[in-house]
Amino acid sequence: MNLESLPIASLPEMGEIWQKTLNWQPTIWQENQFQQLYQLIVAGNRQFNLTRITEPEDFWEKHLWDSLRGIAPKQLFIPGIEQGKRIIDIGTGAGFPGIPISLIFPSSQVTLLDSTGKKIAFIETILSTLGLNNAKTLLGRAEEVGQQYQHRQYYDVAVIRAVSNVSVCAEYSLPLVRKGGLAVIYRGTWTQAENESLEAAVEQLGGVIELIEEFSTPLSNSIRHCLYLRKVTNTPISFPRGVGIPNQKPI
Repeated sequence: MNLESLPIASLPEMGEIWQKTLNWQPTIWQENQFQQLYQLIVAGNRQFNLTRITEPEDFWEKHLWDSLRGIAPKQLFIPGIEQGKRIIDIGTGAGFPGIPISLIFPSSQVTLLDSTGKKIAFIETILSTLGLNNAKTLLGRAEEVGQQYQHRQYYDVAVIRAVSNVSVCAEYSLPLVRKGGLAVIYRGTWTQAENESLEAAVEQLGGVIELIEEFSTPLSNSIRHCLYLRKVTNTPISFPRGVGIPNQKPI
């Protein structure tokens, strides 16, 4: 894709906020990669309706910052991620949070899973344009991929933005994570009632709730939650259930 023909709007420089909220700042090269990613997404949005978040500050906060904040519980990146982890982004959509993660952690291998072929094809264009050799796409459904031997209990970290019931997200993610690994569910609001139902589901899936963290976004001051589920034992082979069943009948 020819970047010269893409929009020229610039992302805001947020070095101080990165440092304050994540104890980290992007390099100049990473800043340039973020800018190219933004341009590619805005251009692709005209064809594929990838995201409603296209204004520079909104994009920075809700896509870039949010993606990386999720893998930084208590404002520190998951231990060992700099040295390299096997990570899967479930339902990646426009490539978030997986692409920003792959961009700043080149030693980690990131798999971007989605069930929509057009989105996967577009993401492959992004990966090629940005030269992200540590990321790859996977077309499929989480219910099916979680039963495939080459993916089941293979990943160190699974990330998923909660677009449905959190128990469903747990059923999608925990079967893909190795024993000792971590599933991260990105969430907006959260209630105690949800916490109780999630505990029961996670236990059935071989995990425990390690941390539920509430925080505010740095620009719009919106409340966000991230749920960190630790895999402590193998997931029973009956999970994940068949395509559509987790959504129809959450654990």
